[in-house]
Amino acid sequence: MRGRAVIGLAALVALGIVVYLLREVMLPFVAGIALAYLLDPLADRLERLGLGRLTASLLILAMFVAGLIVSLLILVPLAANQVAALINSLPGMIGRLQGIIAERAGPVLQRLGGADVVNELQSSVGTLATQGGAWLLAFLKSIWSGSQAVISVISLLVVTPVVAFYILVDWDRMIATLDTWVPPRHRTTVRRLAAQIDRAIIGFVRGQTLVCLILGTFYAAGLWLVGLNFGVLIGLIAGFLTFIPYVGTLTGFLLSVGVALVQFWPGSDWLHLGLTVGVFLVGQFLEGNVIAPKLVGESVGLHPVWLMFALLAFGSLFGFLGLLLAVPVAASIGVVVRFALSRYLQSRLYHAEQPVLIEVPRP
Repeated sequence: MRGRAVIGLAALVALGIVVYLLREVMLPFVAGIALAYLLDPLADRLERLGLGRLTASLLILAMFVAGLIVSLLILVPLAANQVAALINSLPGMIGRLQGIIAERAGPVLQRLGGADVVNELQSSVGTLATQGGAWLLAFLKSIWSGSQAVISVISLLVVTPVVAFYILVDWDRMIATLDTWVPPRHRTTVRRLAAQIDRAIIGFVRGQTLVCLILGTFYAAGLWLVGLNFGVLIGLIAGFLTFIPYVGTLTGFLLSVGVALVQFWPGSDWLHLGLTVGVFLVGQFLEGNVIAPKLVGESVGLHPVWLMFALLAFGSLFGFLGLLLAVPVAASIGVVVRFALSRYLQSRLYHAEQPVLIEVPRP
């Protein structure tokens, strides 16, 4: 038993080393496998309707690629224009925020700690904004370089659909082959674990993707109706980052409040400031009490802290490839750990009788 565990651990370590060494060329293949995995249930449904596996795979991928192209043609120009405008406006916005702090909080701070306190606070705001922007750019650069060191975006868009097509056509055959490799005495346990991992991954990815789309649309529409500058861009960013628990809402809230202060404060427009804050309060309420419980639920078994750690750690190590691997790896580890814990709680080691302690009288 110990020998098999050592062999399995060594195989996982070797696999991790191989993935790390080949991370710059594996992205289109991992993305293709992930795409085939997510689209396999749809292919199974089309098969039950009478289509062949080959025809169903071609139809699904054609529809997916067409939808992706249309979405990119609509969203990319809009996002690119707003990103460029936001970057150009950022220095002026930071300066305006510093001015607001000096104007509104300056007299109170001067009475409490002198004029130096106001200058230090303004300097801290500028430094914090600069460091935050530098950290975000460095993180995006690490993801970009990890996915673009050898291959280009064009190769990713070309190779991924091809890989997804072949994997989708042979998916059931591949799973059946892998099942025969498992020793017969362990097949029931392995199948049960695989089913739990599958439910966790599918439940989270599909549910959280819908949550991101719904919240991104809600935030973008709400901020646009409020009249906030860059509201559509901030809403889309907040919706996309909702995949990382709490990060999307917090990022969107801070960005929107900062822009709202610069845009609405000179006229003391408390209504628009309140509406901006209200958009995120309503969105957070809907996410926590309606959308996420209905679409994601508690059955996936991915704790938010564990998920955040997995996304940041894998993203830092493997770039964009790590972001694709983070959720399935985190879900798999969670299922295996819960299985191991349940076996331990049922084992003789846990239920062994405690030794009787005999008290020795003190002299």
